Amino acid sequence: MTDPRQAPPALERVQQNWLAASERRILNWLCAHMPSAITPDILTMTGMIGAVMVFAGYVASNWGGAWLIITLVGYAVQWFGDSLDGSLARWRRIERPSYGYFIDHSCDGLANFLIVAGIGLSPFVTMDVAMIALAGYLLMSIHAFLSARVVGELRLSYFAAGPTELRLMLVAMTVMMMVLGPERGLFGVISGFDLFVGGIGAILILLFLGQTIATGRRLAALERPPALRP
Repeated sequence: MTDPRQAPPALERVQQNWLAASERRILNWLCAHMPSAITPDILTMTGMIGAVMVFAGYVASNWGGAWLIITLVGYAVQWFGDSLDGSLARWRRIERPSYGYFIDHSCDGLANFLIVAGIGLSPFVTMDVAMIALAGYLLMSIHAFLSARVVGELRLSYFAAGPTELRLMLVAMTVMMMVLGPERGLFGVISGFDLFVGGIGAILILLFLGQTIATGRRLAALERPPALRP
């Protein structure tokens, strides 16, 4: 049995999204000016509060689009907490690799469930379409965690897009919800918002399949039986 007190192998963080460099400058500035009383755990909880706000705003939009303002503020709060907790730990050199990895990704899973469930409970997107997006997210999460174990790298972006870019896409969608309202009829009972959210889910599922094949081939080449090696 592995000793939980033993530090896990260091993971290579792969982050090549469009906004990575600009976001890193902002996060470093925030870390340098963060009050000492604010800890990574507090920021993790802040991110969860933001996710709850996003969920509440989407659900409340059944009574009026103006409630989506709560969702927009929630996205900002969620980005602040989720992006800064690990950054602050590394900045202050107080990382707890096993604890941080476990808590951070557990909270990420719950936060994204709340966000997608909120979208499905809004009057803009049907729940079955939202669940396609959730399935895509969960599959990509499984791939990331498996890759961290077998390849030793934690990939945080694909095709120059990462969590921040996805949040901005959802923010833009939410603004359009406020502008256009929940009317349906683009393709029968399917709205443009259904197509957008379902499209994201389909892309994530296809990305999972592609990355699984690519990683499988990479591992097969690395672990080719001696008799089959050239």
